[in-house]
Amino acid sequence: MSAPDAMSPAALAEARRAQPRRGLLGLLFVVPASVLLAVGWGGPVHSLTVLGPLLTFALPIVAVIAFWWQDWPGSLLTGGWSGLGDTVIVAVGGVLLTILGQGLLQDVDLQGIFSPGPGHPSVAETVPLAVGIFGLILQLTLVGECWPLRSLARVPSGVAALALCWAVGFVLYGALVGTGLVAGEAYASWFAALGMWQMVWYVALRGWPFARIRQRGMRLVTAHLAVIACGWGTYLFAVHALDWETGRVAEVSGSAIGAILVVAMLFEAWPAIRLTEVPGRTLALVLVAVLTFVLSSGLPVVAGWISVPEAQALSWSTHATLNALSLAVILHVAVWRRWLAD
Repeated sequence: MSAPDAMSPAALAEARRAQPRRGLLGLLFVVPASVLLAVGWGGPVHSLTVLGPLLTFALPIVAVIAFWWQDWPGSLLTGGWSGLGDTVIVAVGGVLLTILGQGLLQDVDLQGIFSPGPGHPSVAETVPLAVGIFGLILQLTLVGECWPLRSLARVPSGVAALALCWAVGFVLYGALVGTGLVAGEAYASWFAALGMWQMVWYVALRGWPFARIRQRGMRLVTAHLAVIACGWGTYLFAVHALDWETGRVAEVSGSAIGAILVVAMLFEAWPAIRLTEVPGRTLALVLVAVLTFVLSSGLPVVAGWISVPEAQALSWSTHATLNALSLAVILHVAVWRRWLAD
């Protein structure tokens, strides 16, 4: 994702040849999967309450399988069995990590995870912890180029990355949210804004301009500071200048993340890849901005149509983009390797 900052000639030629057909075929998986994850577990509200935490805790596992393990252990299998095997690991791992998060912040209550009700509260309060952990593993993976853990073997490096981000994430959450210094929703919204800029620089722009800094130490320091500053500045601007509530910040950031993954990963920046470097990058960002606007403004309206209470409309919209849509795209492209679409 980060080096080089442009697709190789072979990959570029392949993308130009295969797109948009490959992306459109991918929508046959991405759209139904997104709808299923957003509304398929007993309706939109129940899906938000139950699947929301489970999917958020599963996202770091998806990142590890896709970017650290290069689809292992699914790569040991052939055809569709490879993606299916990795998806099962993601699902089981998401459940186990949700239980771990619940145990760290509350008492373990399996009914509260799968069927919350009176006496069995949902684990929604653990979502900010999960969002922070996912933000940390993306920062380490994309911005940090997996350094220094990449020096380990493939499997130990991914396990170490997941464990490190969980440890740092739990300490950070405890120091900020656990002490009451920062509200949980604000904590999650800041990490969502950070995730948006991680995606802008390292998926939409493929690491440009940081990847052009030759000296690794300088490149990593510059990239970390710049991405964190962008996330922090965006959050402050949205809350204090635009007077957005923190839920709105998370909702727009989630829409941007989903839009970037659709434009730059699913469609490989088509039709921008048919242009030269500067116009192409500009067009890709314009497409991302347009799709972000459509998602962030349209999904709350859809939430009203499908009887999501107004108080939960932004949360459901965030779940539909940050969890459902983003997870579906990453699974299809980076885990299933576009199986049946190529």
